[in-house]
Order: sequence, then structure tokens, then C-alpha cells
Amino acid sequence: MFVLLSACSKNDKPIIAFYYWKTNLKFSETERITLKDNDVRRLYVRYFDIGLHPQTQKPFPISPVHFYENMQGFEIVPVVFIQNKVMLEKNPDIEDLAKKTIHLITEINKKNKINCTEIQIDCDWTLNSKDNYLKFIEQIKKLSQKKLSATIRLHQVKYFKKTKIPNVDNGVLMFYNMGSIAPDSLNSIYSRKISEKYLKSLKKYPLHLDYALPVYSWAIHIRNQKVLGLRSKLNVSELKKDKNFEQITPIFFRVKQSNYKNGVYYQENDLLKTETISPEDLKEMAEDLSDNKAQSPKEIIFYDLDEFNLNNYEKNIFKQVVSWF
Repeated sequence: MFVLLSACSKNDKPIIAFYYWKTNLKFSETERITLKDNDVRRLYVRYFDIGLHPQTQKPFPISPVHFYENMQGFEIVPVVFIQNKVMLEKNPDIEDLAKKTIHLITEINKKNKINCTEIQIDCDWTLNSKDNYLKFIEQIKKLSQKKLSATIRLHQVKYFKKTKIPNVDNGVLMFYNMGSIAPDSLNSIYSRKISEKYLKSLKKYPLHLDYALPVYSWAIHIRNQKVLGLRSKLNVSELKKDKNFEQITPIFFRVKQSNYKNGVYYQENDLLKTETISPEDLKEMAEDLSDNKAQSPKEIIFYDLDEFNLNNYEKNIFKQVVSWF
């Protein structure tokens, strides 16, 4: 009996999946190896964003994905990211928006011979946008006739009686972007201190949750204590070698002399605050989520599949993280 039980529990480990968030879907050799080594069969691919057109202020699709790979070996879950301002519109035509969303997903699938069984909607809805958002979810569910999932933020878990729960088959808890992007010394991607305020609520959340964990990094560009923007794909070890920058703390670099780097102008005395996620952070997240979960997740989705991100970790990190559940 014991042998049987341990065999079952071993197979119940969540699967490893990835988000793919670039406009052109083409795998590098590193990305291909990572997918193979981790036996990845499911990819959550950002199909397009929905924003408001600058001229008409009507919802429109932004940067639809282009596939340069044959996706036959993968189960593809189209992800549509909807800017919250779309859902904040007064009296939007929700039915029309849902129809157009499904139509574009179907077009992309047809063109690339993809047969999907699930769609995911990604939106950081608020109390003011929740009614429109919940109606939109209902329409998508009705029109698509597919399994539907939605991204869920920590505050939406803790205050679900106010923010409500979308009518989806399951949620994906985005366990990142926890703090504000600021010139202070806190990490906006992940903070155990912040996450602890929400973790206890997981057991009471009525919807099944899988977890999305971060494997990305960025730098916050600061001038005179003001945030100028996020600089993605800035390698810390590269910054250390660059004579135009000096490391003044473990996370802060100062611009020694004005220069251009990756097309961005850095003025003398500007600061770069680097925010990264270490392997220890990932294991800590997995441990905390595992200790507080209501049910075991079916999958852990890492954000996001990109050679730049993957090069920051040893290749068995994803299996190590999943082993905590």
C-alpha cells in the first residue's frame, strides 16, 4: 500500500509550463533545450494585448503574435492581456469586444494550424472595472465554448468578496509584481514581507489556483529620485564591466559619465536599481505557496521563456522549484 501511495504522489507533482511573451515566437537554442529538458508540453502564448486606440479611444488589438515555429508538439493556451482602462470605460459594448477577441484568436489559430482547448484572460481588474470585466468573461466563455482561465492577483485573492471571482474553470495566481516601482531599496518583483500579508487567504479562495512564478529581471532607471522607466534585459555582470557605471550597493549602480546603452541615454549620476529573482527566492516562493495552498496546483508556469532570463539560472532550477509542491 505504501509503495502504491508514494508512486501516486510522485506523479501528482505539478507540470512545468512557461509563458511566452514576445511578439515573434521563435525559439533560441537555449529556449529549445529548456523546453526539452523540462518536458514542457504546455505554453501560454501572449496572442495580443487589448488597449484603447489613441485617436478613437475604442478598444483595439496591440501587437498580435507571429509564429515562426511549428507548434504541433505543444498544447498552446492563447493569452489575451487586457489593459484595465479598457474595462473602466463607461457602457462599453462588451459583447462586441468578446466577439472580436474570439475572432482574432481563431484567426491566429487557423493561420498557424493550432487547435487550442483553453483560453486565458489576463487583466488586473479593480473594484471600478469589475462589473465590465466579469461580463466580458461570461461572454468569452459563452462564445468560445472552451475551457477558460484567468490571471489572479494577490489582492484579488484576499479581498475576493469585494473584487469577486470571474466565472472561469481555474485561476493562475501571479506571484510577482508585488511592490511599486520606486527609487527605494525594495524589490518590486517579489517581497516575502508583502506576500506574507496575503498567503493565509489562499486557503479560503474558492477557485482552483495554479501558480505563475517570475524568472525575469529588470533595472529601474532613476534620476533625481524620480523613476524614468524600466530597463529590461540589463545584465548585472555586464554593468559591472562597463566603465560608465559603478556599483555602489549590491543593487544600485551609479552612472559615472553620460552615455548611451542599448539605445537609452544615461546622464551622469543617474541610478540604476537592479531587481532580480534568485534561485533561493524561487524556492522560498514555492515553499510558502505549498505551505498555504488550499489544493495542489496542477502546473507551475514560469514567466517568461526568454534566453536572457534562462541564462541566469542553472538548468535544473525549474524541476527543483516544482519538487516543493
